[in-house]
Amino acid sequence: MALLNMGYSKDIVKGISWIGSLSFLTKAAGFLEVIILARILAPAQFGAYSIALIALGLLETITETGVNIVLIQEKNTEKYINSAWIVSIIRGIVISIVLIISAPFVSSFFHSSESLSLLYLVSVVPFLRGFINPAVVKFQKNLMFGKNFSYRVVILLFDTSLSILLTYILKNPIGIIIGLVGGVILELILSFLVVKPRPGFSFNRTYIGTIFHRGKWVTGSSIFDYLFNNIDNITVGRILGASSLGIYQMAYALSVMPLSEVGKVFVHVTVPVFVRISHDKNRLRSAFLKTIVSIFIISFPFVLILVLFPQIFVMVLGQKWTGVAPVLPILAAVGLVKALSISSSAVFISLKKQNYTTIVTFVSIIVLLATIVPFVMERGVVGAGISELISSLIAIPIILFFLVKLFFQIKKEAS
Repeated sequence: MALLNMGYSKDIVKGISWIGSLSFLTKAAGFLEVIILARILAPAQFGAYSIALIALGLLETITETGVNIVLIQEKNTEKYINSAWIVSIIRGIVISIVLIISAPFVSSFFHSSESLSLLYLVSVVPFLRGFINPAVVKFQKNLMFGKNFSYRVVILLFDTSLSILLTYILKNPIGIIIGLVGGVILELILSFLVVKPRPGFSFNRTYIGTIFHRGKWVTGSSIFDYLFNNIDNITVGRILGASSLGIYQMAYALSVMPLSEVGKVFVHVTVPVFVRISHDKNRLRSAFLKTIVSIFIISFPFVLILVLFPQIFVMVLGQKWTGVAPVLPILAAVGLVKALSISSSAVFISLKKQNYTTIVTFVSIIVLLATIVPFVMERGVVGAGISELISSLIAIPIILFFLVKLFFQIKKEAS
């Protein structure tokens, strides 16, 4: 894969090879897990599990501190580790408490009594995550892709295997949550065994202030991104019920998630490289354009399969999942657009313009909010997919405007 002719091209190719392999294994394991779970669980059970993840995701998003971005941007990462750890611990405790308190309301909102026990159990996850050593970000910052691969694969295999085994034994989505908790416990242990420095219980107010100041746009962007990715789920679950939510989530997991993950892989690899060449407009622009082309080439064959042969997935999942077929082609288009659009965030972050990502996502959310309810009421889960596609397409011209603006600014500053 030839991405660009520049000093860091080897780093990018190497990074994409490692991260791409990790992403492939992650998605392959996730795909296998989804298929097995679909054979074990009914759509309503899968929907109850989705409700627990929606609640967890919302709270984790609105409390996002942007710690990892700050640690990547700073040359001296070590001095921020202790403060970053304290912030993460407090955040995890707050999320867990709020989850426990809000569980009955969330369960009632989605008319799913089965989700209540799952919500209580999933509250353990953010508490444990808060204690993970934030120094693991050095794998990305220092382009240590091989070590990151090994670290993530061990956790992935343990989490996936445990989730499948327990769900098969219990015939209940609680097995997935227990597997998730087990994976977090393993990551917590590994983060202290294989990464240095190890954080301590001390903090610096100045450093914490820096984390919150720089992270505010990341927080805003994360909130908007969460809403953009979950307004459809919330609407489907509220209006159509847990069973329809399970069908929609299954279709989403089979289409949008694998495709958007392609874009995220490139962002993960290119952010530290783009930061290093952010002063050079031509190199940055060339890197970005070739990244876009690479994402399209990788994604398009899978999109064709989803569009032309959606019934294949019904045959694999079982007849109780026939509802995924009509929405798969639409969500495939959504996944492709998202994979291409998300790559722009690497440029925005490298130039410390995280606010641009926030603005783009905000506009998309407005469009999604304006269309999602009438579309879902009119066409069910298919309507949710159409609304998601329209809101994704709206973002493209705004992204192009900001990219042109930034490249012009770099050229002006260099002259």
